[in-house]
Amino acid sequence: MLVADAAGILVKRNEAAQVVLPAAFPGALLADVVPAWLAAAHRSTCPADPQGAREPEVPLSGLIEGRRFEAHSSVRDDGTVAWWLVDDTDHQLAREALRMEREQTAFLAAASTALLSSLNLGRCMDLTAQMASDHLADAALAVAPSRGRWLPVVSCLRGGTPFASQEVVDPDEVPGLSEALRGFPPVPSRWIDASAAPQWMIPEGFGPIGAIVITPLPGHGVPAGALVLLRKEGRAAFTEEEEVFARLFAARAGAAMSAARLYAEQTAITEVLMRDLLPPALHQISGVDFAGSYRPSADHERVGGDFYDVHPGAAEGEPSLVALGDVCGKGLEAAVLTGKIRNTLHALLPLADDHQQMLNLLNTALRNSHHTRFATLVLASAVRKDNEVRVRLTSAGHPHPLIIRANGTVEEADTRGTLIGVLPDIRVHTTTVTLAPGESCILYTDGITDARGGPLGDTLFGEERLQRVLAECAGMAAEGIVEHVQMLASQWLGNGGHDDMAVVAISAPRTHHLSAVDGHTRGRYTA
Repeated sequence: MLVADAAGILVKRNEAAQVVLPAAFPGALLADVVPAWLAAAHRSTCPADPQGAREPEVPLSGLIEGRRFEAHSSVRDDGTVAWWLVDDTDHQLAREALRMEREQTAFLAAASTALLSSLNLGRCMDLTAQMASDHLADAALAVAPSRGRWLPVVSCLRGGTPFASQEVVDPDEVPGLSEALRGFPPVPSRWIDASAAPQWMIPEGFGPIGAIVITPLPGHGVPAGALVLLRKEGRAAFTEEEEVFARLFAARAGAAMSAARLYAEQTAITEVLMRDLLPPALHQISGVDFAGSYRPSADHERVGGDFYDVHPGAAEGEPSLVALGDVCGKGLEAAVLTGKIRNTLHALLPLADDHQQMLNLLNTALRNSHHTRFATLVLASAVRKDNEVRVRLTSAGHPHPLIIRANGTVEEADTRGTLIGVLPDIRVHTTTVTLAPGESCILYTDGITDARGGPLGDTLFGEERLQRVLAECAGMAAEGIVEHVQMLASQWLGNGGHDDMAVVAISAPRTHHLSAVDGHTRGRYTA
């Protein structure tokens, strides 16, 4: 406690004040023995007019010998002012630590949100380098595990734009980098000679390096890479607390990069596996026109329970085999069984002339499978004879194929049979139809006829409506027919749900001249 008069002369002090301010003896000028902030506070509290003396509305604070004190004043009756100095250093340090902790927590939360919002590895590396340079260092590098001789690196200066590069370097040349890329604990920054940093590690325009931190980016079971923090020469070295915080950030960045890499790998695997499940693009084979269209039950899906394939004959002039089927269910599980059926049929192509035998063998294969689903299937062997196309049809529990005649009439093909994958033995009936020029045979799945929509949204598209639609397609090309059917069925559905829908058209061209192209006989239309 200090007491000073209006003239700024120290009148009294206690023992505690003597310890803090050894030069503060009574009679001394206050401005000579106390810090400037306290002397200024006393002057503002003691104006020239004693009647105007007043106590400050808020406590004043400042440093005395490196510690922070709060000064509370009390104006006494004789015009002197008593100053009570309260050591607030510990409270101030606690408040500063709490503020920093809140800022760091907010930064880590924002980093997690930004990093995990992207499953693109390049984007995650960009964000890692940019956020680290803006909040943790003067520059930062995100380094991914090497790809052969190449080391993927993204570098970023504070306030700058991330720059990606591929470096042909040996990580062992940099102390701590090789260990970090293998997921080992980080080397303390004081052990790393910043002056020995290789040129590829220094971003353009950065200048001499004063300090380096290299910490691993931990992933899901395997290291995701390494984070390198750079501080310019002349600045303070990284503290132990800053290195610990860098590891906290690196843990979040590594998790995001690992998730992005895993997603990329799974996407690549899915793409490879999906390639064989997607319906093929159809074209003209040996003078017969083929066209197909498939729409999965959900817009976000690419495959499902409906499928079709066209297998050209082993030699020119031999029938092409068409298979169109519908597996019970939809989505990915149905697509898996779809792939098995398609592969089995492909293996049975040497028996393509014997529909009954192919279906029996397929039935046995499905019944011996762990799958509990069944399937319907229709096989069609199509071959051109002069200007006509002969189609041999066999249905196994599938909707009847429809024949569009040149005069606009629509006929049901007389073929029928039992489901595939249910009974030990199946029975089927095969029929043969002849298509004159301009006529077509339509194979379809029940997703077309069972499409529920219309004005009230609860009416089936139905077989009768399908036949009326096909009657309007007389003389149309195969591709136009399947597009027209799918378009009308989709319009009928509106925004309602639906099953997988597949349509295949086999057509005899109106006018055709044969020409050999790429080992296959293809058609060339003339007007």
